[in-house]
Amino acid sequence: MLSKLLGVMIGPWAATTGSGAAIATPLDLNRPEDALQVFRKLLCSVEDGKTVYFVWQGKVFSRRPGEADCHLFNVQGVSTRACTSLTSETGAAGFRQVTREVMIYLDPETNALLNTWKNPWTGETTTVYPVANDLVNSSPFWADTTGQRLQFQSFGDTDFLFFTVTLPLFYANPLGGEYQDYVGGHYHAMEMFTFSARRSQLLASADQDIDDIAVSWNRISPWLPWMRMGGHPGDLVVHAAGTRVGTWQQLPEPLRSQIADNFALYQTPPPLNDNRPNQTTWTNFRDFLDGQP
Repeated sequence: MLSKLLGVMIGPWAATTGSGAAIATPLDLNRPEDALQVFRKLLCSVEDGKTVYFVWQGKVFSRRPGEADCHLFNVQGVSTRACTSLTSETGAAGFRQVTREVMIYLDPETNALLNTWKNPWTGETTTVYPVANDLVNSSPFWADTTGQRLQFQSFGDTDFLFFTVTLPLFYANPLGGEYQDYVGGHYHAMEMFTFSARRSQLLASADQDIDDIAVSWNRISPWLPWMRMGGHPGDLVVHAAGTRVGTWQQLPEPLRSQIADNFALYQTPPPLNDNRPNQTTWTNFRDFLDGQP
């Protein structure tokens, strides 16, 4: 089904035979409209409202001055997402992504679900709070802005195309006070993504989804709030990788059972017109603390 985006841009993307049948025209990464469509293929679906699942798993390490890094947890997570086509006031084509995400923490040796965790630095046993962010939406992406800046990479004669996203983050910590500009305490992190897929499939057609997409995710961030690390120096380093799957039932255990039993809402993405503020681990934990008697 052609989306509104394709309706706007179908002209350069298709030709017809003498009988009137459409012939797919390969996408050209030098065209901003085409580059944006390739980007959309990597993130979600070219079909408005179609649910897409990205699953990942990996390891979380501590990084503290003067001591060896420590493997603290394993993680499994899923991003449940969909996209919708947009047209700007100036007529530029674009799209927006809506997302819900869950990530659970697992024992680093057994991969069993962690409900509590003993802090090796403080000796305190804390309750583990999974990531459950509803929602994590994107701002609109436009062909005449985002499409102009997208940079894809390939090497030699291989059929793989790579796209990297690096997000340096520095903003007032939701768990801090109103004087952070004076005393510090900002949320300081970096998220790093690399998507990869076959170039021949990505560029073959504007209106055809692909299933074989791999993604790596790395993050450097402060201690998680439920770790209760206070002013102890150090950071967390996440190293994970994943792929797109067809249904949430294809998720690995114990993530699949957690989605079925405790996070049924996350089996589907938010509504395409959902404009609520985005959530993070830190805002969710703040809301939990504020709700305590």
